[in-house]
Amino acid sequence: MVQPNPKKSTNKRQLSTEQYARLKAEAASPYRGLRKFVYLSFGASGLIGAFIFVLQLLAQKTALDIGLPSLALQLGVVALMVFLWRWEDSRQER
Repeated sequence: MVQPNPKKSTNKRQLSTEQYARLKAEAASPYRGLRKFVYLSFGASGLIGAFIFVLQLLAQKTALDIGLPSLALQLGVVALMVFLWRWEDSRQER
């Protein structure tokens, strides 16, 4: 683990330990916030799509042989995004 060396620092303003820990965590896993945003966006898109397909199936606007695979695909996207979100959280705890 690398510790900041105040003797060699040319910066007048020193980082607090909290700021240093946050910067170190960001360096260890860059773009974590972006990945979580993508997971949330795709999951919301899948939920909206599944809701639309359920409504179309209930209204009998779409045949079952067309609507059920599409509904399964949307639910699969939601399940994948939930899995990836939880995996990202478990990696963050380490």
